[in-house]
Amino acid sequence: MTAVKQAPYGTWASPITADMLVTGGAVITEVVPDGDTVWWAESRPGEGGRVAIMRWFDGTAQEITPPEANVRTTVHEYGGGSWWAQNGTLWYVDHSDQRLRALTPGCEPLILSAEPPEPRAWRYADFRPTPDGHWLIGVAERHAIGADSDVPCQPENLIIAIASDGSGCSVDLASGSDFYGSPCLSPEGKALAWVQWEHPNMPWDDSSLKLATLQSSKGSIAISQVQHVAGGQDESIVEPAWSPDGTLHYLSDRSDLWQLYALGQSTPVFTADGEIGYPPWVHGLSRYGFDETGQVLAASFKGGIDHLPGFPEDTSFYSIRFSGNKLAFASASWSRELAVHFDGKIVSDPKPLPLSDGYLQAPEVISFPTGSDGSDEAHALYYAPANPEYSAPDNEKPPLIVLAHGGPTSAARSQISLAQRFWTSRGFAVVDVNYRGSSGFGRRYRQKLNGEWGIADVEDCVAVARFLVDRGDVDVQRLIIRGGSAGGFTVLSALAFHDLFTAGTSLYGVADLEALANDTHKFESRYLDNLIGSWPEDADIYAQRSPINHLDGFTAPMIVMQGSDDKIVPPNQSRMIVDALDARKLPVAYLEFAGEQHGFRQAATITTAIRSELSFYGRVFGFTPDGETVPVDIRNL
Repeated sequence: MTAVKQAPYGTWASPITADMLVTGGAVITEVVPDGDTVWWAESRPGEGGRVAIMRWFDGTAQEITPPEANVRTTVHEYGGGSWWAQNGTLWYVDHSDQRLRALTPGCEPLILSAEPPEPRAWRYADFRPTPDGHWLIGVAERHAIGADSDVPCQPENLIIAIASDGSGCSVDLASGSDFYGSPCLSPEGKALAWVQWEHPNMPWDDSSLKLATLQSSKGSIAISQVQHVAGGQDESIVEPAWSPDGTLHYLSDRSDLWQLYALGQSTPVFTADGEIGYPPWVHGLSRYGFDETGQVLAASFKGGIDHLPGFPEDTSFYSIRFSGNKLAFASASWSRELAVHFDGKIVSDPKPLPLSDGYLQAPEVISFPTGSDGSDEAHALYYAPANPEYSAPDNEKPPLIVLAHGGPTSAARSQISLAQRFWTSRGFAVVDVNYRGSSGFGRRYRQKLNGEWGIADVEDCVAVARFLVDRGDVDVQRLIIRGGSAGGFTVLSALAFHDLFTAGTSLYGVADLEALANDTHKFESRYLDNLIGSWPEDADIYAQRSPINHLDGFTAPMIVMQGSDDKIVPPNQSRMIVDALDARKLPVAYLEFAGEQHGFRQAATITTAIRSELSFYGRVFGFTPDGETVPVDIRNL
């Protein structure tokens, strides 16, 4: 046995390298069963973040899409639902032009959607073939230039049918609402259901389920008798689906937790121990499915961890779907990355990690008091430092990284993250916070962030750090807060309005809420109405909450990272905060990565970013990390 070495926290040598974050294997994003076949999407950081479609048949998996294809839609900017497969045919959107294609394995792709007036002006997602095979029905998003202005107009969203023969013919089926999602056809193709919602709501606030009669034939398709059948005020409907007997089902949060209902039933027809649904940031989510007898299998989120009956070792589940009685899904655990399951076996196992269990210990699920008076409660997953080859001096406590997830209506990861273990294996503690407003804890918990963004989430991040300090787990002098996107706003707010944290990392974070309200994409353009207040009526609240207006509160060193092509949080947000901190002579580092969008996808970006961050912490806290660092320019240090 190798003797355990003693070294200060943060300096431990680790087998979890920056390169492992991008070379450990492709990331599974969606899974679709098709008879005796299963298809899945792989996102490949080592290929610039390109998404390829794989197909497993008769014991063999192979890539089906052409080597230059990148299967990704930008509907709602976040995308999702960019492909579907059925009866041996694949339909997909290529990121290069956002046009819809059909592909039979071994043949050349056939472009189905018409050429738009401007590149990528028309986008498609979440489509399904009609039973007669003549049409694909899905969500469309049309971008155009205003007639009297060079400023882009808000795009139009709708439900569309596109002919499957390559003629470019399309028919608008439903339009007029601000947003559409989850179109689903009844088994015999006689009915079409979908979800729609209006500004200022997000789909997890108030959304409606619509049902219409569908008539389809070659060259003709139309809907009639459109009915509102569920949802509306104070209720969110997500993931409608038809059972084999032709009954329409959906998830509703009318009783707080998203549970399964059937059309015409006022009480759930299936409940899980936890919450089944998840906010549809992206299209194509599937958290439950029916076997051929109509039996339901559903994943549920409880206490920060995902569960699926029959699979107790896994902690995160995606794309739960049946083809007859053959179940397909993707799952991961605290020690294994995503794998594809089909018909009782794993058909795409992730690349084995060269790590012992000592590096991959399960987190501690914690709840802690929070709020202005400590009377409320929030939740988190706590990861202690974990490296079986090292220990720290008895009188030392580890630095803590508090992770503020994005969204903010999202949740802490419930599966292995090598990006987190990169830190714990070097002697950092990490806590992933499910602050008030996070998903997986019911509608009432989500709504605790309404009107309180920049307050409740920040209070919870501060509270969990104090909780762990008081418990004796971490070093009060080395408390780091880290987050991306909305989590970056939480980081900036925590540093502007509180003095607990001694360093911060913001990845494409929001610094100016007014700028965000005036310069973001349609899907989130009214998101802040519920989280902050109406714009411009509540402009004073926006100004008061914006970290850029409270620079006198910043005292901790910061590293800020940003993609140059980000449309969701534009680069000027990061540049403003960096320039302002630099002008005040505060220690600040800034890295802007060319060609990156919202979230880093390129291998070189991911590795450079985390190595720079490690170097940054070492310099500001006065320790020397073991390798893996790159020079980083810290102004004013």
